[in-house]
Amino acid sequence: MKTAKLAKSYRMEDGANLCLKDFDTADTANFKSKEEAEEKLQKDIARMADLQDKLYAQDQWSLLLIFQALDAAGKDGTIKHVMSGVNPEGCQVHSFKVPSETELQHDFLWRTTVQLPERGHIGIFNRSYYEEVLVVRVHADALKNEKLPASLVTKKIWDERFEDINTFERHLARNGTVIRKFFLYLSKKEQKRRFLERLDEPEKNWKFSASDIHEREYWDDYQKAYEEMIRNTATKHAPWYIVPADHKWFTHLVVASAIVETLDELGVSYPKVDASKRKEIKEASKELLKK
Repeated sequence: MKTAKLAKSYRMEDGANLCLKDFDTADTANFKSKEEAEEKLQKDIARMADLQDKLYAQDQWSLLLIFQALDAAGKDGTIKHVMSGVNPEGCQVHSFKVPSETELQHDFLWRTTVQLPERGHIGIFNRSYYEEVLVVRVHADALKNEKLPASLVTKKIWDERFEDINTFERHLARNGTVIRKFFLYLSKKEQKRRFLERLDEPEKNWKFSASDIHEREYWDDYQKAYEEMIRNTATKHAPWYIVPADHKWFTHLVVASAIVETLDELGVSYPKVDASKRKEIKEASKELLKK
């Protein structure tokens, strides 16, 4: 388990028979402590930096990383720690909050589509178009705000959105955007502990929002929505990783492993220089030595 293949245990390419209760939010594989896992994490971060440099230089593939989770699951911290070694020039993070009036004037995929990563880049979505089958599904008023014609809001709307998302992701994959999706799976007990920490520790007070407590009332609805989401959108070209999130250090480890594994599979490398270019380099070297 202590290899670059760690993430495979949490990867799902077909969610047909998914039951979230079968997954352990506190799982740490064979790792017993944060200290034990730190060495592997640092190696993965270093390896990721090297592979990202090649991805950028090759300028063919792009990588889209999508993070979804309930509040306090650690999306921000995971992105911060795991991506700490990459070159900011080739990596952009976009956080998607409540849709703006302008965004509500477009289809539900529009606001994320305009933020897709360029070739050679890594794009990170902190929340994404998947909010449209999560928050919007749990809270009926959110769907009403989207100004859809009444005739289009039927019992089939969620299945239709799953279909649209799958088609969209297949289109991206066919055009060189590799997609990896992470659901940070947190227990209700651990979420409560983290919320209390935000209240009790002054330096964490800024993280607290009354809406976080309100959303806990919909815990079961969200579990069902996440389960349905993964069941319907886990595919070979855009798999979900159900990442145990009760231990932040292990969350970081699994996500880093998945990214390294993905970039390794792409076989990214620095562009080869042809004979004409080598001759140009040689001549330029000669000119510089003269000066």
